[in-house]
Amino acid sequence: MNSGTGIQELMAAETRASQIVAEARIARGDRMKQAQVDADELIAAYRLEQQEAFDKKAATDGGEGSSTSAKLQAETNKDIQDMQAQFQSNAQKAVDVLLSKCCEVSLEVPSARVRSTQKLYG
Repeated sequence: MNSGTGIQELMAAETRASQIVAEARIARGDRMKQAQVDADELIAAYRLEQQEAFDKKAATDGGEGSSTSAKLQAETNKDIQDMQAQFQSNAQKAVDVLLSKCCEVSLEVPSARVRSTQKLYG
């Protein structure tokens, strides 16, 4: 009977050990989840702090930025107008050059072509 009791004690100890291991795994999972929640909170707070600092800096620099933007827009518009004026002044010249090249047809047959044709049909 002593050996039967020993086996039962071993089985009970094994059951307790597996319960302890399972509880430890659950506790570890809970700690990991809590650490993730804490980290997310810290990240959100840091992100909010940095966004507020950025917004504050953008608000203080906003006046300078808008004048620079307006100046850049004016320069861009002037460049566009200059390019359109150049296009208008050069458009007819470009058309004339293209037409002159298209309408220029040489009716003279090269002498090499004449000689080769004479040899073939001779």
